[in-house]
Amino acid sequence: MPASIHNSLADLEASLGYRFKDPTLLRTALTHPSLAYDAGARVAHNQRLEFLGDAVLELALTHELFRKFPDLGEGPLTKARAQFVNKRTLAEESRRLRLGEHLQLSHGEEQSGGRDKQSALADVFEAVVGAIFLDGGFDAASGFVNRCFQETFGELTDLPSLDNPKGELQEMLQIGAAEPPHYEITSISGPDHDREFACVVYHRNRQLGAGRGKSKKAAESAAALDALAALRRDVNLPGSEAAPGSAT
Repeated sequence: MPASIHNSLADLEASLGYRFKDPTLLRTALTHPSLAYDAGARVAHNQRLEFLGDAVLELALTHELFRKFPDLGEGPLTKARAQFVNKRTLAEESRRLRLGEHLQLSHGEEQSGGRDKQSALADVFEAVVGAIFLDGGFDAASGFVNRCFQETFGELTDLPSLDNPKGELQEMLQIGAAEPPHYEITSISGPDHDREFACVVYHRNRQLGAGRGKSKKAAESAAALDALAALRRDVNLPGSEAAPGSAT
């Protein structure tokens, strides 16, 4: 293996907080299926690891929610897991870990911006979870997952109101200010039968969160959940980013 590639993987392992006994698993997790199709040969790629990692990720987060919320029943726990584990969240984790920079892609996929596609980033995160599971077992994989979700959502000491995230966000913000949050639909994409709405939520001219959904209401709820997660982990929110139009 060239020294530059070895160093690159070593840097990534440091970012992941896990060192592989079998580095081949990590290289496979970082190989996009397009590379195999482009090569016209049998090249090991990450689809199988993604399949495995999806199940490991779900079990790890389910166990963490089950442990931290002993009074919640099956329904709320299922809703909570669905809110935390979704393509957007996983893609954000990939970006934070800079997994996209290490993806091995075909030339065509590279040219089409595949390195930053939400689906590819979410898939590679799941594939890395699967690779860690095979290399180090469930404890290693769940430890990685929990570290990632603590980084994003804090210690999961409480959950957002899963049925009314917009209402909970408004209540949280109005503790210190009477002004309600302002939601702005920033784009609508896709054909008429399969639209996707993108939304940003602002408060006092600061962007608090963003989300997507198949309806305006779903996109606004996703943006509210994103804002609640940011407020709970006490991140530095973007300052003085004015909302388009009037903030009403």
